[in-house]
Amino acid sequence: MIAASRTSETVWETNLPLEKIGRGKVRDIYAVGQDKLLIVVTDRLSAFDVVLPSPIPFKGKVLNQISAFWFSFFSPWVKQHLLTACVNEMGFPSDFLKQYGPSLDGRAMLVRRTKPLLVECVVRGYLTGSGWKDYLKTGSVCGHALPQGLKQCQKLPEPIFTPSTKAMEGHDENIDFEGASKIVGAEVAKKIRALSILLYLKGSEWAEAKGILIADTKFEFGILNDEVILIDEVLTPDSSRFWPKDGYLPGKDQPSFDKQIVRNYLEASGWDKKSPGPKLPEEVLMKTSAAYRDVYRRLAGKELS
Repeated sequence: MIAASRTSETVWETNLPLEKIGRGKVRDIYAVGQDKLLIVVTDRLSAFDVVLPSPIPFKGKVLNQISAFWFSFFSPWVKQHLLTACVNEMGFPSDFLKQYGPSLDGRAMLVRRTKPLLVECVVRGYLTGSGWKDYLKTGSVCGHALPQGLKQCQKLPEPIFTPSTKAMEGHDENIDFEGASKIVGAEVAKKIRALSILLYLKGSEWAEAKGILIADTKFEFGILNDEVILIDEVLTPDSSRFWPKDGYLPGKDQPSFDKQIVRNYLEASGWDKKSPGPKLPEEVLMKTSAAYRDVYRRLAGKELS
């Protein structure tokens, strides 16, 4: 069954008659045969590595359909794991589709099964978040020396690759390129660094033309048949900071299209950033939901299905 909460538009978790092999902060993952996975994107939201108790209406559908958009967009430059995001094309029997199809529609994708690399590929194009705090203390961001006198949220001279560990529990930790090489090997590290920078530049160019600045993001990669391929989510409001281009002005925090709305509320709430997280006010839920849908509309050029 699909367990829904709060409104008919939210899905907190799924329990499908398939082998469940993982439940992440946001995604429920099922095995489909030996070589495929079904990834279902729920409306759960995590902040500061804690899953909050308040689901965001339409969030899962936005994340899933934005990722599907980018997988298609990036296909000329990188192989990726998406087979289809259309539930009716996934090969499930008619009784399964009748019972579960309506709830899965728009929020699920069938993908190739890979061996995920245990490195998160973070790319920063603007000086914000933990990068800004690091710069104020050291003049660098994750070991990348930067010019003096940069302002908060200023665009960097060029994007920088700042990988992190992929913690199964707790917080990810920033590492340098040498640390990433120790985890995945030097050649693979060079490959994912180059791909991450390339995809960030291509994606940022498209998004800026649509009125969105991508301040930073993270990519994930896996190995399939000895090749590096793009997996997981891509340039979504959960994996990226999106700012409206109109009104962008360095020297201060920027208004946000993404879950930074929630982060900002939590920072001001006095929460100690330990589980359990606090419930979110209705105003924050609705504002965040609207921001997610606006991002999709701008990037894809159409309303969320």
